[in-house]
Amino acid sequence: MVLASLLGTTVEWYDFFLYSTAAGLVFGKLFFPAVDGTVGTMLAFATFAVGFVARPVGGLIFGHLGDRIGRKHTLAFTMGLMGVSTALIGLLPTYEQVGILAPALLLVLRVAQGVALGGEWAGAVLLAVEYGPEGRKGRFGSYPQIGLALGLALGTGVFALLNDTLGETAFLEYGWRIAFLISLVLVAVGLAVRLRIDETPAFRAARRLRELPRSAPLVELSRERAARRHVLLGMLARWGEGAAFNTWAVFAITYATTTLELDRTAVLLTVTAAALVMAALIPVSGATVDRLGARRVYLVGMSAFTVSVLPAFWLFGTGGTWAFAAALVVTLGVVHASFYGAQGTLFAALFATPVRYTGMSFVYQVSGIFASGITPLIMTALLALGSGDPWWACGYLVLTGLVSVWATSRLREEDQHLQTGRGSFAQLPPLSGSGLPGGGSDSPQRPDHLVRTAVRGGGTRVNR
Repeated sequence: MVLASLLGTTVEWYDFFLYSTAAGLVFGKLFFPAVDGTVGTMLAFATFAVGFVARPVGGLIFGHLGDRIGRKHTLAFTMGLMGVSTALIGLLPTYEQVGILAPALLLVLRVAQGVALGGEWAGAVLLAVEYGPEGRKGRFGSYPQIGLALGLALGTGVFALLNDTLGETAFLEYGWRIAFLISLVLVAVGLAVRLRIDETPAFRAARRLRELPRSAPLVELSRERAARRHVLLGMLARWGEGAAFNTWAVFAITYATTTLELDRTAVLLTVTAAALVMAALIPVSGATVDRLGARRVYLVGMSAFTVSVLPAFWLFGTGGTWAFAAALVVTLGVVHASFYGAQGTLFAALFATPVRYTGMSFVYQVSGIFASGITPLIMTALLALGSGDPWWACGYLVLTGLVSVWATSRLREEDQHLQTGRGSFAQLPPLSGSGLPGGGSDSPQRPDHLVRTAVRGGGTRVNR
């Protein structure tokens, strides 16, 4: 199960971030050559942002299917769609060959990528969290998050290897296509593993007890006041994370190679190294969730991001490759891992099993439009506003961090549907007469929308 979840997210994020790397280094020259360099890069980033606009559509479609027919088959379809879309990008003609048709086809395939990823993330996290035993849900929930870092490392690493091996001319001519075509091999392996797993115990329990939503899961979400509150606060809590990642992993590549004029291969290898550090530390964040709780871990990590922005850009501005590398490894590799490892479990805890796939997808993918998709565009525009000085851009990042800190602090633990951490909330006694050892919220005997929560002043209640 862990392998299926991790391998799936790694392949999906490899495909998705391969595009972001190509948007900053290749697509402006090949698909938008009729405009100057800055405008071409912004147009390439605009097609990058379109993928984030498409992700909520995929989240709603596949979230609905995942809550109705199950996690397993839904995830198999999303992986196949992503693989085919990515490979076709590697076969596209350029603007010089077919004119305006080239960027149009690029846009269509980017939309298909966005739809596929929109249904992937929540399902992969649920596959891990709903299989995770009590007391280890944080650790299990962090495993699919590693796929983000490994996918980024693979994407930038493959680009760096191809660029260094082939040289810039050959890389622009055909080398970048190899990275996209590799996706077919990765998807084939991922599907072979994913199709062998069983449906999650929590979903099987909800189906057996006929607790699946009678109407569309999105409609069910809108009826519950607590669910509506969690959707809004979840999207704001996600803002800082999305802005952070797409600054360090996407915008920073273009910023370093153009404004700072650093070597392209060195920058790509730096991002790869930071992503590998992030992959190594995400399970540490997950283990910390099992001790302290997802909300607390996410809150501390997001606060660390907020205060790290200005020092990071100051180091970037010193102009040295090693200074850039040190700043990026700390911000992306260490700080981002500290809260990203908690994010999946935190968002899973906001919703009950029958609507969890839809709720998580809605929060993560809708917020991705403003939190992630337009971040490179905003950062590029603010950098131009400052005539190359990054301080306007830094102010924007600090704002997103402060909003996310506030939103996370407003998520009440007693309203959540999964128990994480070893505090008094996580160690409530079982409901009298329940017959459940430990009263686990994702126990196969009982769907977790009947989870116990602490009541101020003592006692417990059941969330329905």
